[in-house]
Amino acid sequence: MRNVAEDPPAVPLLDINRENRLVRDEIQQAMARVCDQGCFLHGDEVRRLEAVLAARCGVPYAVSCASGSDALLLALMAHEIGPGDDVILPSFTFFATAGAVWRLGARPVFVDIDPLTYNLDPALVEAAITSQTRAVIPVHLFGRCADMHAISEIAECHQVLVVEDAAQAIAALHRDRAAGAWGDIGCFSFYPTKNLGGFGDGGMLTTGDEQTAERLRLLAAHGMQPRYYHSHVGINSRLDTLQAAVLNVKEAQLDHLTERRRANAARYREWFATAVDAAQLVLPEEDTDGFHVWNQFTVRVPGGRRDALRNFLQERRVGTEVYYPVPLHQQVCFADLGYGPGSLPHTENAALEVLSLPVFPELSEAEQHAVVAGVADFFAASSRAVA
Repeated sequence: MRNVAEDPPAVPLLDINRENRLVRDEIQQAMARVCDQGCFLHGDEVRRLEAVLAARCGVPYAVSCASGSDALLLALMAHEIGPGDDVILPSFTFFATAGAVWRLGARPVFVDIDPLTYNLDPALVEAAITSQTRAVIPVHLFGRCADMHAISEIAECHQVLVVEDAAQAIAALHRDRAAGAWGDIGCFSFYPTKNLGGFGDGGMLTTGDEQTAERLRLLAAHGMQPRYYHSHVGINSRLDTLQAAVLNVKEAQLDHLTERRRANAARYREWFATAVDAAQLVLPEEDTDGFHVWNQFTVRVPGGRRDALRNFLQERRVGTEVYYPVPLHQQVCFADLGYGPGSLPHTENAALEVLSLPVFPELSEAEQHAVVAGVADFFAASSRAVA
């Protein structure tokens, strides 16, 4: 029989309820105000959230929408990306990045990543640009910004649109500029697992251009202005006022929660450095040229042992996840694009080696110790088996 007193704690990959419990009363009060007002679409809370996030990103305009996926779609629609156009993007990302390109009839052009940051390699972006290239979508993966200084210079030189996929990187910085403020348009997600997560789907677009902001608003409302008059074919993509009310409450906590994530990441890096050989477990790097917000703490497990480690941690009741096990260029739906095995080697290696560990803000030191101990025990057991 297991001795419960001596068992390490179960550690979830993410515990959204812990975060929400801290502001439950404020959220309920905010939702009650919306219910009393009865304005469930285009309410004051929506306009307030747009203003707050525009200020956070240091841009004059923010336009809300129904999801991060819609944000990407609307950004491309606003610049009439479509058939005959190429859009450069990473393969190592969530499906929505490429899905938005494909839905508009444009062609995704997948480019390899920097193996240390998991973000687009700027040199490979430039090498991939042709006369058909209309846009590039850098993804700020796991909370770390891509090299936007280099990518922006390349895009400007070649007259290419930049759409930032900042779904995982709200409050992150590259150099002294916020994620979402570098490109022509920035795209954010409020999916519940994000650093600023709502009670369902939600999204936001940021831009420094007034005409672009107006076009985004138009396209997100069926291309309708005024009511029942349609100058464009848009989509229905609105952020509900109830969602905005929740997000306004949680946005006020974002800086504090981000610092908690950063403290957890720093503690992992310190503890793992003495607990596990660096050749067995490759730790993610801090961003010395920006501000990393650690949506995920993603390690690499070389030597084909990632899945074995994950299974071992599962037995220890430690939650993990693989983001992403199948790169987009290897997905069945994109097979006709012609990317064969080995075409994006850094992306393909990452998919075989990455493992994300719990790093959510409310994670306790005892829980982190259980994670580190579990990983260390796995490698110790592996060494004994070899010996």
